[in-house]
Amino acid sequence: MPQLASQRSLVFFLTPFLACLLNCGCAVERWRVTPASIHGYALVWSDEFNGADGSSSDASKWTYDTGTGGNGWGNHELETYTNRTKNAQIQGGNLVITAVKETYGDPSDGVARNYTSARLRSQGLFSQAYGRFEARIRIPKEQGMWPAFWKLGDNVSSVTWPACGEIDIMENIGQEPGIIHGSLHGPSTTGRTSDASAPFSLPAGQSFADDFHLYAVEWEPATIRFYVDSNL
Repeated sequence: MPQLASQRSLVFFLTPFLACLLNCGCAVERWRVTPASIHGYALVWSDEFNGADGSSSDASKWTYDTGTGGNGWGNHELETYTNRTKNAQIQGGNLVITAVKETYGDPSDGVARNYTSARLRSQGLFSQAYGRFEARIRIPKEQGMWPAFWKLGDNVSSVTWPACGEIDIMENIGQEPGIIHGSLHGPSTTGRTSDASAPFSLPAGQSFADDFHLYAVEWEPATIRFYVDSNL
């Protein structure tokens, strides 16, 4: 099992990875039910994405990874991440992340790629160990997309990955429109990456891109529970 360094708090990431040809979007919708009513949790942080249409995300809550990550962020991704509203903006109470087919050279690394997208993170703005972490998301449906809602240890800058630990609350592989994965990643006793993952599937013929779904984890010192809507 991965060693998640239970004393470290984690930061959020929202990422639609781009791995082949498409032009599609991913949205995170505000959650309108009071989280404090769920299992007795008290709300400590939220974003309702209630800014003006066409505006950027709240800079007090989100920042961005930009550029190509050198080698495609370790996943051979084909896009350049930007902080432009073309790739991430508020629309109708939603945060809409859009992958665009375009040739774009990022000023941070001077590398031109044929696609752009956005990767938002709370690093340096919010982190927390333990609790319930959730988002209501409608993912895209296309071959090559890799939308994800995930968390890294807030010590990632000093110890790097996988030593910082990772909780993937939701990952979807584009060629599996009816399956999402909840996963844990961390260092193993041999020093290599250790992984634990489990899928959740919709009934045959249904796709997660058809509607919004609530993705959540409940993280305790010795337990992590993954949820899709009300399904454990």
